[in-house]
Amino acid sequence: MMAFFWQCALLLSLAAAMSVYADMKLECRPDFVTLVWTERRSQADLSLFRLGNCFPTSISATEAVFSVDVNDCNFRRIVTGDHLMYTNDLTYSSSPDFTYPVVCAYERPNNWYPLLYEPVFSTYGLGDLVFHIGLMNADFSGPAESSTFPLGSFIPIMASVSQMTHQPLLLLLEECVAANTAELQPESTLYPIIANKGCLVDSLVSRSKFERRQKSSEIHLSLQAFRFGVGERVFIHCKLVAWDPNGMDHTKKACHYVKEHGWELLDNSAYSNLCDCCESDCKSRRSRSTASGKHGVVQNAVIGPLTITDVNS
Repeated sequence: MMAFFWQCALLLSLAAAMSVYADMKLECRPDFVTLVWTERRSQADLSLFRLGNCFPTSISATEAVFSVDVNDCNFRRIVTGDHLMYTNDLTYSSSPDFTYPVVCAYERPNNWYPLLYEPVFSTYGLGDLVFHIGLMNADFSGPAESSTFPLGSFIPIMASVSQMTHQPLLLLLEECVAANTAELQPESTLYPIIANKGCLVDSLVSRSKFERRQKSSEIHLSLQAFRFGVGERVFIHCKLVAWDPNGMDHTKKACHYVKEHGWELLDNSAYSNLCDCCESDCKSRRSRSTASGKHGVVQNAVIGPLTITDVNS
């Protein structure tokens, strides 16, 4: 484990509620995790416990102990805002089998930028910018615990850009589509979510909306689960744009439709006239090139697979 972890503050060590038959103790250290499962049932075979794909480090009559590096055992590493989270599953592969989630969270050092996390959270580096996009829990305080969503429920999505030495930037979702493929192909079946340079077109027919910003470099989308691809693997493809905060126009905006009010600009409703083109064709009134990097940077991203279920079918 990299040395900077010695300077990370331990924020959280979380395990699921234990049954009356056992206890689990979890210690999250900078470079490794120690998990002790104490079993009160004499018939339990402690050799059948696994932490991810790792066997117990040691076994006694009543305890299974795992002392492992967080880079081993298929720990999933996720970045969420200012935190690094390492998640795994403790499983027992006998009757009755069960699974308990294991989570350690650390404060993320300011100079640390991740590469790629699958499947819930994805990260993309581009020059001195690092883009993130991922599925979140209901209040956007952490990553989603599941990638399955009932039809009509909300799919919380957060995108952000980390700025190392760059000028302050505003993050926008210029375009998003749901697809039945991990890569967009001519034969892919598509469902438009955001189109026309930042217009949340799905909000015309649903309760989908952009949430109020916490930071200019983050954008939160509450997407109502749609009927497209119900019961199948769905991928959401988005074009992220990090843009000059003072350079918003008809092509650089975040707009959603509010019932009985019409189209509204997320960042300042007083300028919602920038959204007037959402049902026609949004074209810039000024000539600006993102390719030059002068005013913004574009990054394509994908999250998934996720599954939308219909309890009535």
